[in-house]
Amino acid sequence: MSATRAFAAPGGTNLDDLGVRLHDGTATLRVWSQNASSVELVIFDETDLDWVTDTVQLERRPGSVWEVTTDLLQPGTRYALRAGGPHGPGNTFNPETLLLDPYARGLAQGDGYEEWRSVVIADGFDWGGVTKPRIPLDRTVIYEGHLKGMTKRHPGVTPALHGTYAGLAHPAMIEYLHSIGVTTIELLPIHAFVPEPRLLERGLTNYWGYNTLNFFTPHAAYASDDARKEGPEAVLSEFKGMVRLLHEAGLEVVLDVVYNHTSEEGIGGPRSSLRGIDNAGYYRQQADGAYIDTTGCGNTLNTSTDAAARLVLDSLRYWATEMQIDGFRFDLATALGRNARHEYDREHPLLRAIQDDPILADVKLIAEPWDVGLGGWQTGNFPDGFLEWNDRYRDRVRNFWLSDIDYARRASAPVGIGGFATRLAGSSNTFADERGPLASVNFVTAHDGFTLHDLVSYDVKHNEANGENNHDGADLNRSFNHGAEGPTDDQAILAARRKAMRNLLGTVLLSAGIPMLTAGDETGRTQRGNNNAYAHDSALTWLSWEFEPWQEDLRAHVATLTRLRRENPALRPSRYARLGEHIPNASVMDWYDQDGGTMEQQQWTDPGNRTLQYVAASTPESEDFNRILLIVHGTETPIDVTLPEAVEGATRFVSLWSSADEHPDAEERIFAPGDVLPVPGTSMHLFRVE
Repeated sequence: MSATRAFAAPGGTNLDDLGVRLHDGTATLRVWSQNASSVELVIFDETDLDWVTDTVQLERRPGSVWEVTTDLLQPGTRYALRAGGPHGPGNTFNPETLLLDPYARGLAQGDGYEEWRSVVIADGFDWGGVTKPRIPLDRTVIYEGHLKGMTKRHPGVTPALHGTYAGLAHPAMIEYLHSIGVTTIELLPIHAFVPEPRLLERGLTNYWGYNTLNFFTPHAAYASDDARKEGPEAVLSEFKGMVRLLHEAGLEVVLDVVYNHTSEEGIGGPRSSLRGIDNAGYYRQQADGAYIDTTGCGNTLNTSTDAAARLVLDSLRYWATEMQIDGFRFDLATALGRNARHEYDREHPLLRAIQDDPILADVKLIAEPWDVGLGGWQTGNFPDGFLEWNDRYRDRVRNFWLSDIDYARRASAPVGIGGFATRLAGSSNTFADERGPLASVNFVTAHDGFTLHDLVSYDVKHNEANGENNHDGADLNRSFNHGAEGPTDDQAILAARRKAMRNLLGTVLLSAGIPMLTAGDETGRTQRGNNNAYAHDSALTWLSWEFEPWQEDLRAHVATLTRLRRENPALRPSRYARLGEHIPNASVMDWYDQDGGTMEQQQWTDPGNRTLQYVAASTPESEDFNRILLIVHGTETPIDVTLPEAVEGATRFVSLWSSADEHPDAEERIFAPGDVLPVPGTSMHLFRVE
């Protein structure tokens, strides 16, 4: 929490305890709606969700909160809301429409697309004394994956648990995650979501889950059959059981959360909750009621209102406490920081509240720092305390190892090594000194875009299976097929692709900042050139667990690199170094050219110079002193590199890893300052300096 300001939740105490609160054999339901003229509670039969058994009117309270206390709400009760009010620009009330409670902790689905009911949940679970792992940022290695896709085909996971919460926490999965050295599982959306009607009409679905129906309920389809049959309480319990087992294994769970828009789409789309409760208060609109859409999904949550901001904050609090979640990755986070003028403000009250809330003090906050609205790109401009997906890092690293190499085959490399070196060293040109290198989440792939294998195997996207005539998905991928589009039997091309994958993985895992891997990249998973596979719930998107020898080799490289990152604190500084100052937990960096001399100013930008030697020395507070040397060579022509003699106190360089090796070399070969080392084309070589 900031030392200069006290925490205050949006809306103050008037907006406390929204949703259902059980007490003394009865329950109180509180719902916010500023513009409604009436709000009604509707109770349904437990087995027939079309059978209304009772209705109760809510009474208006201060702060535009409607409230009722009734014994009709008990654990397991199915219920909905109906709201009456004006219908015109800004408002779309219909007193006949059945609506979900925005704060519902459980959901039940009837027969139709919009046949959903809220369910009262008791929220009890025995955590058995298991607490959050609280992995320090500098030791965090994020593994971004789809909950279903990771386990759907895993042969070691019990078949009944394939694609489920329980499946992810299966011992076979935990053993695998430990084996590759990741610390933090970042799950694509697991808030209850629905596919868009347009996808259903094409026989597709929303596999990724970026179409949220409710911000408090785990997606029931990811629970096992047994849990779904038992009902929402059992689904909730299975989710919590997954978190408990992963925590017990020392693994963190981060959720990709979609608070920027909802599944209600644009005007005329499904009216399931917020639109019917208070459209004017929850969604960004122009004066005539037209939606201001900065998400590309039809609507944008209006976080400049206290009610919408509080909905987001209360959801985060719930998942961080009741569900013991370790962090959140905010999809299209710029949308959350837009003010009443719809402009991004890094001091937005919601961003400040998330940052300052003592309940959220121990969670990781990761922003996707853009949306599709005007002024939407905000990388480097989120408040202190937020980490950010660093797209500048992604683009520069892809350029250096892929598109620059492609260009060089036809002419010569277009740029030098300076921009790449800045990213390798922590992106100090993007993040302020006080935020440091750990504000940067470094990645070269994510769920959205090419997989690592496809990035080195395709020049263009191949999204025909999405049913949009290949118009969807990014056109600019900075990819390189290395001489053939897609599958090939050419052994030279395949070898070049494998080395390119090792270079990309090595860069991510050896850079200052927080590394993020995409599930399956460690074994070269392909989506056959589809860079927008959001609508495919199939073998195209599920991880395969049958590996060829080269895939086992690639996985061994990842395991080696994560181990070396753990063992060498010089690779994971938490602060930027400053010339002439001792900065604890920074890494003091020195840069040498291929001849072992100090890099000259003009060498950084010279396209003819794409080789450097990077020495990083730690300034630890709690770990032993450590130094590393990393050689980066960014052309396809082999080169001789003279190891630097000017590294103070260095007597030898111990070889730890090379991207030129098909399989990691376990031998720690020793080299002396001044030794000449043959370096293969487009490769990296890591040493410990002693």
